Amino acid sequence: MKKHYLLTPGPALIPEEVTDAMAKPIIHHRTQGYRDIVKTANENLKKIFKTENNVLTFTSSGTGAMEASIANTLSAGDTAIIVRGGKFGERFAEICESYGVTAVPLDIEWGTAPDPAKVGRALEENPTAKAVFMQLCETSTATVYDIKAVAEVVGKTNAILVVDAISGLGADEFEMDKWNVDIAIGGSQKAFMLPPGLSFCAVSKKAWDLIKKSTLPKYYYDFNKYEKLAGKSDSPWTPAITLVIGLAKALSMITEKGVDNFIKSHVSDAEFLRGSVKKLGLELFSKSPSNAVTAIKVPEGLDGAKLTSSLKTKGVTVAGGQAHLKGKIIRIAHMGAITQKDLEFALGKLKEALKEQNLKV
Repeated sequence: MKKHYLLTPGPALIPEEVTDAMAKPIIHHRTQGYRDIVKTANENLKKIFKTENNVLTFTSSGTGAMEASIANTLSAGDTAIIVRGGKFGERFAEICESYGVTAVPLDIEWGTAPDPAKVGRALEENPTAKAVFMQLCETSTATVYDIKAVAEVVGKTNAILVVDAISGLGADEFEMDKWNVDIAIGGSQKAFMLPPGLSFCAVSKKAWDLIKKSTLPKYYYDFNKYEKLAGKSDSPWTPAITLVIGLAKALSMITEKGVDNFIKSHVSDAEFLRGSVKKLGLELFSKSPSNAVTAIKVPEGLDGAKLTSSLKTKGVTVAGGQAHLKGKIIRIAHMGAITQKDLEFALGKLKEALKEQNLKV
């Protein structure tokens, strides 16, 4: 069967070793055998997040964990500062508003990273703010943010820092404990090399102090329920057993390679793609490009939708732009199991698609 190259920023390619692990007969989750799998997975999750804190695993997409980070830490009427530089920053604000939390937007130009000093000013102007929400990688613009610098600012206040690291975790540098991040969020369908369906929250002591005071409604996503069972390698509800088995396999592959080496491979692939794109005469969209995904400007006069459609017919699926960037950028992922050979194939097909629209490359 002809290979199809899935190079979207989630879901990303899944290694055969992981699909083989998930294809094995289903087992029951209230057994020691399953708990042993979970225990190993939990230990390796900490290595990815670079934390000593428990990492809570939910059966949901990443948005479920984003919602959980709000529902478990805040109360109606609270104030939160939201860095909005793309669709996923906007999502944090939308979730806050749905829970009656006042979302103070810190809007930045799409494709740029937030200025830590401006985050500090927003906290000074809103001294009652209990949290700052932002991304590690804003997937809609392929832009990485300087979490370390922002964490230094937020750490001087009573507010917690919540980072949606869903697309960046494992690809971009991230140190939860060393940087004093309070809640870090992950998702299975990115560098974790799994299908969608699992999300993660690593939670600091500072965040737990705030969780004790939260009065927002929660049930399925109640951190307390998950934390009580974390030490027993168990979960309060029926887990996504097959995905967790796949998770354990994927994490073993990452940690066997070494988390830092895994990130370095993303850096190498990202640099290769960006360099190749520039050689084609194309421009990058982001001023702070991520190692997980690259956003490329669609040249003036070309049809962006036609470009992505043409690539799909050639066996390569990439993502287009969102909101006002629709038709103006294409996004090519280089995360998880995506290799440089995959990128080379995609670049060749991109060159063909550009020529079809009479662009000299």
